[in-house]
Amino acid sequence: IPDLLAKSADDKLMKKQMCLLLGRQRINYEVEDDEEEDELNELIGNEKLSEEFLKVAQDLDVMDPKTPEDIYKSHLAETGGFSRRRDAGGAVVDSARANLASTYVNAFVNAGFGQDKLMTPDNEWLYKNKDHGMMAASASLGLIQLWNVEEGLAQIDKFLYSSEEYVKAGAALAVGILSSGVRNDADPTLALLDEHINGDSHVMKCAACTGLGIAYAGSAREDVMELLLPIVEQEGSAPTTMLEVSLAGLALGMIYVGKCDDAVGGTIVQRLMEASDEELDHSHAKFLCLGLGLLFLGRMEKGEAMLEALRTIEHKISKFAVVVLETCAYAGSGNVLKVQEMLHQCAEHLEEGAEHQMAAVIGIGLITMGEEVGAEMALRSFEHLLHYCEMPVKRAVPLALGVLNISNPDFAVIDQLSRMSHDPDAEISQNAILAMGLVSAGTNNSRVAGLLRQLSEFYSKEAGHVFCVRIAQAMLHMGKGLLTLSPIHSDRMITSGPALGGVLTLIYSCLDLKSTLLDKTHYLLYYLTCAMNPRMLITVNEDLSWRPVTVRVGMAVETVGQAGKPKTITGFQTHTTPVLISTKERAELGTEEVLSVSSVLEGIVVVKDNPDFEEPSDEKK
Repeated sequence: IPDLLAKSADDKLMKKQMCLLLGRQRINYEVEDDEEEDELNELIGNEKLSEEFLKVAQDLDVMDPKTPEDIYKSHLAETGGFSRRRDAGGAVVDSARANLASTYVNAFVNAGFGQDKLMTPDNEWLYKNKDHGMMAASASLGLIQLWNVEEGLAQIDKFLYSSEEYVKAGAALAVGILSSGVRNDADPTLALLDEHINGDSHVMKCAACTGLGIAYAGSAREDVMELLLPIVEQEGSAPTTMLEVSLAGLALGMIYVGKCDDAVGGTIVQRLMEASDEELDHSHAKFLCLGLGLLFLGRMEKGEAMLEALRTIEHKISKFAVVVLETCAYAGSGNVLKVQEMLHQCAEHLEEGAEHQMAAVIGIGLITMGEEVGAEMALRSFEHLLHYCEMPVKRAVPLALGVLNISNPDFAVIDQLSRMSHDPDAEISQNAILAMGLVSAGTNNSRVAGLLRQLSEFYSKEAGHVFCVRIAQAMLHMGKGLLTLSPIHSDRMITSGPALGGVLTLIYSCLDLKSTLLDKTHYLLYYLTCAMNPRMLITVNEDLSWRPVTVRVGMAVETVGQAGKPKTITGFQTHTTPVLISTKERAELGTEEVLSVSSVLEGIVVVKDNPDFEEPSDEKK
């Protein structure tokens, strides 16, 4: 990085554009010895992200906060069950789980907007939830104020001193969520969560680990690692201890994502080797394995030594850990041999102890996610898995489909997920529902919205299913359709580590919904914050003030190796920036008046005047 910045030392615009890219990729790098170092560091630290996002929201006129009811649209339900019961008089009973779902829907839909109808006006909503619900509710403030560190802290501060332990834990988590991917000189997250990590309270420890993992994802900061390592190393057979260990391991994986750090890797493997059987049977032990996998995300052969160490563990989790590590290491590489190995894993017919098979199915999706041909072949092999394999393998198929098409609601995929969402097996249908949310995340896709509304009626008696439907609806309308979860950006060339890690955390918690999202650790959903990014295109002048330009947005076309000047997009529409770009679309400048500094138009793009441009003359020749 320093060499690249030195090369473009004379070109200020180029440097700014590079820093914006570093910020998008969440790379923790500090510019030194430069006359504009403060400004450039601000760009890498995403400090302007919040105000640009709010400006786009104003421009598109979506500032009004939305309530969960606007998303559920239960008045459109054919069975009018809700409306009739309301009119019959009598108080409406609020179930704890429905309230919890509303908390998440409210947080995801108003993410980054800084205002909503449930949490910001008064504290009433907070006390409509109990225990972990309160924690989720106070944590949702962090998501609503996303990226806006200064104002957000002012709002969250009062909850940090609450007498209720869960509210306090939620506030600690909110501080982490708030500064996800944003670097602040004061470093509020570290300062506030430091005391809780070493405290006595179990809930606070879990919240602080998760908060640190979200706030510093991808930053590889050593001071954070020194806080979390002792938690991974702590001994004790109580289930609560194992939960803290797993969450700390996961947070370390997120912070050092794709960095192959020896200290972290060694500690996690050591912990897995020393753990007793009952500890490894704990429902969250798999997050330790995921933390280890994230460490080697996309690093291919670098993980071989760790694999050998994992094979020595005498417990069924060693198979699971090996598969997770291997699939993470080859994520997005499209390596055919690894896909065959994973299919081979799924071919055994096992009645129980098949966790590693589920990981292998998700692994197939992970390995092939970056390229078109592999993804289509993977779709076909999933068809076969659905026909011939045992239950555990089938349960993981919808999740793998979700990984393949994050924020890209493809017609065929939605169709298949919709079929699986009516499956008699509860776990398959719940996974399919969540996968529908993942595939359509942040797109406001009306077809998916309709399907989810039908599902909420179909399963109206099943609390678990309704919760899944609500979460899927929250993902669908995330940030009122201005955000995306897709980890692949700049023309589907670069995969962002923290974003993929956040999505994987959700996917792996779906392998065992009963003990994660449907139980006490539903706050793992907030890891999705790491993957949230505005899907907007803004063109700016050198001083980063807006400059509206006409651009053409259309479906991207593969033009590698074609002669001449092939068209890069098809079926385009002409807009004036700011515009929204969906996963498979690409933009190009519509005028010759300006030149863009970056080759890919995505996010915030610096443009400069074209010196050769001449105003077209009015006289007809």
